[in-house]
Amino acid sequence: MEQNEKYRVESDLLGELQVPADAYYGVQTQRAINNYRISNTKMCDYPQFIMAIAYVKKAAAAANAELGALDKNIADHICQAADDIIGGKLWDNFCIDMVQGGAGTSVNMNANEVIANRALELMGYEKGDYVHCYPNDHVNCGQSTNDAYPTSLRYAAYRMNKDLLKSLKALVDCLRVKANEFKDAVKMGRTQLQDAVPMTSGQEFAAFANTLEDELEYIEYNAKKLLTINMGATAIGTGLNAVPGYADLVTEYLTKFTGDKFVKAKDMIAATPDTGDYVSYSGALKRLAVKLSKICNDLRLMASGPRCGLYEINLPPMAPGSSIMPGKVNPVIPEVTNQVCFKVIGNDMAITMAAEAGQLQLNVMEPVIVECMFESITWMTNVMNTFREKCVSGITLNEKHNLDMVKHSIGIVTALNPYIGYKNSTKVAKEALETGKSLHEIVVEKNLMSAEEVDKILDPKAMLQSHNL
Repeated sequence: MEQNEKYRVESDLLGELQVPADAYYGVQTQRAINNYRISNTKMCDYPQFIMAIAYVKKAAAAANAELGALDKNIADHICQAADDIIGGKLWDNFCIDMVQGGAGTSVNMNANEVIANRALELMGYEKGDYVHCYPNDHVNCGQSTNDAYPTSLRYAAYRMNKDLLKSLKALVDCLRVKANEFKDAVKMGRTQLQDAVPMTSGQEFAAFANTLEDELEYIEYNAKKLLTINMGATAIGTGLNAVPGYADLVTEYLTKFTGDKFVKAKDMIAATPDTGDYVSYSGALKRLAVKLSKICNDLRLMASGPRCGLYEINLPPMAPGSSIMPGKVNPVIPEVTNQVCFKVIGNDMAITMAAEAGQLQLNVMEPVIVECMFESITWMTNVMNTFREKCVSGITLNEKHNLDMVKHSIGIVTALNPYIGYKNSTKVAKEALETGKSLHEIVVEKNLMSAEEVDKILDPKAMLQSHNL
């Protein structure tokens, strides 16, 4: 191996290549760096991915050593190198683009090379002196990219999902605080953007909280499916080059090392090309995105104005809204939340198409699935925190304005239906709309009810109390 202070020369199937002398990665990682300049998103942008693949390599080394397939001294140093990476070291050596060809081979080899060179260093050898610890023969012992890579991405997504659930739970709790704060504030409910019947702002915000809370269980259910893995499948699920007992043992070691319960797939040949769990999990994220975006749409409508819109609520002012219109403040936080939701929905379509594109015994499109899924988790986690901190927590009501709108709405005529009938209620509503008279005035004029009876029935709070569910 040729080496000087600036680089060392390594070789592979395609020939020799210069690698920076101080790099822990090797020739195949260098080729990936040279080949893929696509997304500008690198593996090191997702630390959980790095830690996940280090756990996989550690578990594989421990299982192979116990079964006699790997020298114990080499295995121990592989485990130590993996522990260094899990602890936060050498992450800058995972510098390849997340979007790549090869079904994740570059990611797998990146990990194999970094761990091999760190193990060599711990053993007292020079980087690249692979006779003592080889990326393929030792670090990748009993594995293929086709089981190590999907296992790593599954576990990375599972770990990232924990932060997403915390963010979602905090948002739900914040909405509940607002629901309690607004529990006595009457407003007009609307269907199809038309006046409907009265409700409270507390009921509206409680509904926001409840619809998002449903997603906690749904997302967690789909995330747990990601812990079903195909380690031991090797290339296509037949387990070629893995020793008997390895698949069960590596799964046990992963559970032991991580504290999370991994499950071996029932059918390795079926599991190796199967990307259904990614589709399900991404679909759960999409469902959350659709609901969250709808809530943002509602808040932007409710905050519209201040003089010529609904003006029911006030959003915290976060930035001047115009370079030309003085005094304008835009709902920028709901707007950015909407846009993140659109991205998650788009990523779900990309994941769906990539999953469908699998052929025969492998799906080579997993890299774009990974990039889209990690991006969706990260963006949603971040935007829910932003939405909660910079928008929801600071929302206030325009209570008097809201109550005035209820009192002057034609929609409250619905409450008269049981007393004067639908036909008479329709005539009253039409006349009120045409003349500008109040419902109360018209009902009394037509001797349909007494003034006292109308006052009682059309009292906004009475309309709410009589229909508590």
